[in-house]
Amino acid sequence: MDKAESNLGFKLMAFTYRFRDFFQPRMDILKEVEIKPGDHVLDYGCGPGSYIIPLAGLVGKEGTIYALDIHPQAIQMVQNIASKKQLKNVETIYSDCKNGLPDNSIDVVLLYDVFHDLNNPNEVLEELHRVLKPNGILSVSDHHMKENEIVSKIVNRGLFGLVKKGERTYNFTRKGQ
Repeated sequence: MDKAESNLGFKLMAFTYRFRDFFQPRMDILKEVEIKPGDHVLDYGCGPGSYIIPLAGLVGKEGTIYALDIHPQAIQMVQNIASKKQLKNVETIYSDCKNGLPDNSIDVVLLYDVFHDLNNPNEVLEELHRVLKPNGILSVSDHHMKENEIVSKIVNRGLFGLVKKGERTYNFTRKGQ
């Protein structure tokens, strides 16, 4: 991701997301991904944690949510949400690319509204390919990019193939071993 936003900028973004989430609930987007109980999900570029509570309901107590972000305030906000809601299956990762997760360990990666802002998108895609299970799903949504731009940048290296275009998301499956 690009350099971390200022603290004030991040707080303003988090505040505006509350309004967005009220009028456009994050669960509506997550329904397009078909996350199941027990899934391990990586929210790459989690921001202030808009997806954490609905994700917790989808993965259940057997699943795990990994929330990764480059901004320390994002990590703190997600930790606060997990603590307040007593979500024991939420782990935070402070990083701009490498996540430290084992190979083939993640069922679903959410790459929402962050792809346009990555410093090295190819390196990130390689890392996401590494951690996704063979049938894992990379779900992408980015209102800063056009459909053809998203699809071509995700599939051009041969790591992922488009399997489903939703109303707000593009779901790709991992290719190869």
